[in-house]
Amino acid sequence: MSPAAGTAGFREVRLPELPSVPRLLAQAAATAARERITGGARPDGLPAVRHTVADVQVDLEQLTRFQHLVGGTVRDTLPSAFLHTAAFPVAMSVLARGDFPLPLPGLVHLANRVSQRRPVHFIEPLAFSAWVENLRGHHAGTRVDVRTEVSAAGGTVWEGRSEYLAKGVFRPGLDSTERPPREDFRPPVPTARWWLGPEAGRDYAAVSGDFNPIHLSTLSARLLGMKRSIAHGMYLAARVLADLEAAAGGSHEWEIRFAAPVYLPAAVALRIEDLAGNGHWTGSRFTGWGEHSRRLHFTGTVSALA
Repeated sequence: MSPAAGTAGFREVRLPELPSVPRLLAQAAATAARERITGGARPDGLPAVRHTVADVQVDLEQLTRFQHLVGGTVRDTLPSAFLHTAAFPVAMSVLARGDFPLPLPGLVHLANRVSQRRPVHFIEPLAFSAWVENLRGHHAGTRVDVRTEVSAAGGTVWEGRSEYLAKGVFRPGLDSTERPPREDFRPPVPTARWWLGPEAGRDYAAVSGDFNPIHLSTLSARLLGMKRSIAHGMYLAARVLADLEAAAGGSHEWEIRFAAPVYLPAAVALRIEDLAGNGHWTGSRFTGWGEHSRRLHFTGTVSALA
């Protein structure tokens, strides 16, 4: 597998198997607690490493539970959001490194951008790679991009960029951005409504392996500065994409940006609008907001790749 553009000079770290996300989270929590007690300092820069796991066979039971949880049509090809989930342990192994400059517990998901180049069948052996880049300031802390690639038969079939925020963590040498003015949001007429119970975070954690405490319970979320547990960003994205991907076809791209957390339990209103060009479908735009709070939660698009 050839290195991705932008990772020239990175050290390749070959992992023997997919790491355990709960174990990585436990190790990261212990490290963060020790640093609070001892005042240990983290490095200023990002590790120039690229973690890779090869010859991964998708867990069919996990895939089935994922598809049933997020809805949509059960099929033999892998949903794009599931590929993110399947590769997530490799991305987490980079974030849990001792030379990663931000604490892993409490990282907040801000945005995703994904390109899927072709349909991926569940029986295909896959390779997952992940690295981090673009450490930068934010008005509420420090941001970083996590890059992930999925390869099959020697070529890249899926690639994604996830943006995370370490809230309240300000690294030296990084300029903080100004807080943008809050835009006036007027909810449109919804095309769907979701009810997300208090168990939504735990249910998605069970199929994704993402047991970040901010998603699991009010108590664990409060320990990390949240007023209640919040829904996983990828759970929200996966629910929106469950039906839209079928229209987009096997080669498509999508992006989602989160404006405010969805605190659980929650009633979420959703509007999906088709985008037309030259008289035919070119993609869809979606918006999600609190049905009662009328607060914008996320926006995004799905479109077919040229």
